[in-house]
Parts: sequence; C-alpha cells; structure tokens
Amino acid sequence: MQTNLADFIRNTADGDEADAILRKCVHCGFCTATCPTYHLLGDELDGPRGRIYLIKQMVEGAPVTRSTLTHLDRCLTCRSCETTCPSGVQYGRLVEIGRKHAEEKVARPLRQRALRRVLATVLPRRALFSPVMRLGQQVRPLLPRRLRDKVPVRQRPLAWPTEKHARRMLMLSGCVQPSMMPNINIATARVLDALGIETIVAPDAGCCGAFRLHLGYVDDALDDARANIDAWWPYVEQGVEAIVMNASGCGATVKEYAYLLRNDPAYSGRARRIVELTRDLSEILPAFEEQLVAATRRRGIQTVAWHPPCTLQHGQQLRGGVEKVLGALGLDVRLPVDSHLCCGSAGTYSITQPRLSYTLRNQKIERLKALEPQLIVSANIGCIAHLQSGTTIPVTHWIELVEHMLAAN
Repeated sequence: MQTNLADFIRNTADGDEADAILRKCVHCGFCTATCPTYHLLGDELDGPRGRIYLIKQMVEGAPVTRSTLTHLDRCLTCRSCETTCPSGVQYGRLVEIGRKHAEEKVARPLRQRALRRVLATVLPRRALFSPVMRLGQQVRPLLPRRLRDKVPVRQRPLAWPTEKHARRMLMLSGCVQPSMMPNINIATARVLDALGIETIVAPDAGCCGAFRLHLGYVDDALDDARANIDAWWPYVEQGVEAIVMNASGCGATVKEYAYLLRNDPAYSGRARRIVELTRDLSEILPAFEEQLVAATRRRGIQTVAWHPPCTLQHGQQLRGGVEKVLGALGLDVRLPVDSHLCCGSAGTYSITQPRLSYTLRNQKIERLKALEPQLIVSANIGCIAHLQSGTTIPVTHWIELVEHMLAAN
C-alpha cells in the first residue's frame, strides 16, 4: 500500500510506524474472514481492511469524522486479523495510532466522554475500584441485569501460601482481578508453591495500562507502565526468574512495554528487560507437567471447554500450553469450532459497545454449550466474567481448576 503522509504526522514516531505498517498491507482481505465485527455487521469499514483504509486516509490528511471514530471504536482489538494476515501487518499497533489521532481531531458527545473518563479513572485504580466492587457484590441481587452482569458473585478467598522457596517469581496481581476474583491470584501462588516456587507481589505495581491505552489515554497508560517497571525493578535486580501473568490481557500489554516505551531513554532499556522476563502461566507450567501430575488428583471434573482469550492466542501468539497441561492431568479438553473468534469482552468493550459485545457473547456461549462441558475455563478475567453472565455452566480460570485438583487440598 502506497502512502503519502500529511505534514502533521510526517517524520514523527507515530507517522514512521504507521507508514511501515500500511506499506505491508496488500489489500488481500484475508483478515475479513476472521473479524468478528465484519461477520456481524457485513460492512467493509467494520473489518480490518476497511479500518486500515480509514487510518491511511487520516494520516494522509483527509478529514476525520465521527463516523471514522465510530468504526474504530467498534474494533475489539482482538487481533485475530494479525494471526490471519499473510503479510504480517501489525494491525493492533496501527489501530492504536489511528484512535489516538482520531481522538485529537473529533469531539465525542459529552456522555461518551464522561463514560470513558470514569472507566479510565476508576478501573485502573484499585483503591477506587475495590470499594465499588464490594458494594456491588453486597447489593448484587438488587442490581439491573446489565449491571449485575458486571459484578461476579463474591469469592471466599483461599489461603495464600507462606512457605519460602529458593526459586522466586513475581506476579502482577492486576487492578480489577483482586476485587472481582481474588482466587485467581491465590490459586496461581498455591500451584507455584506446590512446584517449589515462591510467588512475590510487588505492592506498588498496579494496572498494566491496557484500560487507559485502549480508551485513548495513551500518556496515562505509559505512566502505568513506568510505575510497574519501577515497582518490579528491585526484584529484577535481586534475580527473580520471571514475571508471571495469569491475565492474558495484562500479559499482552506488558509484553508491549518495550515498544510502548521505545522512545523513552529513561525506561526503554528496563522495559526490554521486563518483556524478556514476562511469561504467561501457559508458558511456565508445561515444563512442570510431571510434577503437576504427581501433585494432583481427579476431583469429579472430566470434560472441560477451553475458551482461549484473544490476548493469549492472537496478542501473545500462544496456543496449546493450557490444553497440554490440562490434558496431562487427565481432563478431556474441548475447543469450540469458533475458538479463534472473540467472546466480546475485550476490556471495556462490553460497556462501550454492549449490543455487539452481548451478541458475540451469546454466539460464543452456544458454541461452548454444544461441547457439553462440566466446566468452562479461560485465561483472562474479562472473558471469564463476561461468559459467566451468559450461562449457568460454571466459568473459571484454568489455574483455579489446577489448584482445585492439588492432592494436598
């Protein structure tokens, strides 16, 4: 694709990046075959190729309209198109550049601005989000259905392991996960403890930056990234083996820190080291397969439906690790026919684009139910909460299932 950048973006970091990505696109349209919003709406501008054209026009100086912003907003950023693309177009990075500049040129309606500001302020800050979530859980039966869908039933927290080990790994506890589903983090620590690994949580680490990044608050998102690097760095210097991610959305974002901070001389080097250390659970546990088999036992669960989050299979390009571990533990792991497609959660998408989000959720639930599972497992807090709101089949994180199977329990 030929480009002729406008003066406002020529010779800038965003301009150079957008130009390089756009020139890789050969208009083949393979991406439309795996785009959830194109499937639903049938509009070329609601598929990756159409959005690429909109961004090309934008960086070449064409007027940016509210319609442009709407089509970019409807993108889930699931990055399924990246997995499909034969030319290696990094669409996820391109759409973030497009959104950033569209936000600067188009004034949103007041209601949209207010909603996005509230989300970008409350969700990443545990001190604000936790009391709101606790209150929501206390009055959950009284809430309207759409709001109740966002408030999972309160978990009774498991005990955090206290044994010290020579092997140590950091874990990002996240911003919403400790309040919504605290046992995901605790189960992670308990499983690693059973494998002889101590889990450390840096008290000053917080949101990975994904919420603010995808809502267009790029500078705030970069501050989130810097704060996490600062919080983790003393432990990195002490020699921790890895930074464990049990929320694939966070993992996909942290693995982008080197890219996001590439132009920050004070943080670019440290960001690269953080990326080198960052590992999803599905990258870590397959190496402990024999130990896990010896440490677990069957507890009534046989058939499991696995929903791989987009941030795991497309964002991080990780496939097969979860299935390998669960299969080794004697479970029948089944994937739906549309396992490559998004469930509609996509961070705040279920709040900002509820009609599309719930349609995708309902389609995904039907595919999962067709597998006749006893349990649905996933690897991202957003997917788990979103799917659970649409079915009576229990939905949980796969590491909680592994923890449940520990023989010591």
